[in-house]
Amino acid sequence: MSSPLQAAAPLAGSVAVPCCPSCGGGRLSPLYSLDRIPVQSCILLDSREEAIKFPRSALDLQFCADCGFIYNAAFDEKLVDYASTTEESQHFSDTFNTFARELVAQIGARHDLAGKLVLEVGCGKGDFLLYLIEHTGCRGLGVDPGYIPERLLAKGGEEIAFIRDYFDSSAIAEAPDFVVCRHTLEHIGPVATFVRDIAATFGKDRDVGIFFETPDMRRILEEGAFWDIYYEHCSYFTAGAHARLFEREGMRVDDVHLAYDDQYIIQYARAEQGFTGSGAFDAELDEVRRLAAAFPDKVRAVQEKWRRFLAERKAQGKKIAIWGGGSKGVSFLTSADFTAQVDQVIDINPYKQGKFVPGTGHEVLSPDQLPADPPDAVIVMNPIYVPEIRELLASKGLSPELVAV
Repeated sequence: MSSPLQAAAPLAGSVAVPCCPSCGGGRLSPLYSLDRIPVQSCILLDSREEAIKFPRSALDLQFCADCGFIYNAAFDEKLVDYASTTEESQHFSDTFNTFARELVAQIGARHDLAGKLVLEVGCGKGDFLLYLIEHTGCRGLGVDPGYIPERLLAKGGEEIAFIRDYFDSSAIAEAPDFVVCRHTLEHIGPVATFVRDIAATFGKDRDVGIFFETPDMRRILEEGAFWDIYYEHCSYFTAGAHARLFEREGMRVDDVHLAYDDQYIIQYARAEQGFTGSGAFDAELDEVRRLAAAFPDKVRAVQEKWRRFLAERKAQGKKIAIWGGGSKGVSFLTSADFTAQVDQVIDINPYKQGKFVPGTGHEVLSPDQLPADPPDAVIVMNPIYVPEIRELLASKGLSPELVAV
């Protein structure tokens, strides 16, 4: 996650005109707003009282008609502390680990990284970087304020090192040969400045490969997936908006595609001196503009569907759980005020279990606790995990109604 970056102050007597943080355009329009949502969702809280009183703030999504980028104009980076007890790791899931290892194999097939330095910006707990080192023989440098040394399975050694801090290009002593940045760009407000800062670690005259992975906003727009919008995510991209940002910053995008059940944008790029953009990714803009215009009504319809679902199950006296104590679960519960209708929150991540959900006060339960107090219906916060969850529940002799968002 980037170090705090402040916008330049306007000249005395002038009026600041909002502009897109990605392209600098001024054709902005309101998309979606919430008055009060938790300012962090992947955070561990020790008591129900602390969780209920957790700070909240507003969300004001603005859509840029010039490039398709969407951002939270009300975002205040000072409210988010990634160096605190955040718990974003998905590596306790076999489904997610399989995906991560497939990505590593894909990167290794495209780039010979043996002996080369890979910089991962926003490395989390370091799992993916360790996979890369094991598979490709590269050296690794990870940067993340939330890195926890004792959590990594293999520690130390000359092949891997970490900077436990926010990203600052001036702190990178050796120019990397390859840059990885997964699920970090969406946490950055000044996205163009951030990409420029990453490029400063290697310079535009070096042949450096760049790999970014970011949630896909087009799917969110199409589905009305309000649970995929939360405070830490202040920046939202479609594949085209993502590619255009990098092209504007002088990087050639070699490949951009969707993965993980079309939830994530995967982008390969490289610095290329003098590159000014291809225009190859502009075709989607009209469709994204249409989806953005329809999004508020889509969200209302989807929320009403879930409101009916919850009301019907509660009227039948059923116990309802959601599976996923992270960002999606927090957003589902708090954005539409479903806190009272949901009885349980379940997560396989042992570091979340026994902790409390910000904004709602639900205690995060282990699947091992369910046989003693089984739910009748389970809402799965990510459809890709349904087979894994169904198998786990069956192993405990449970077969509740299983419904994915």
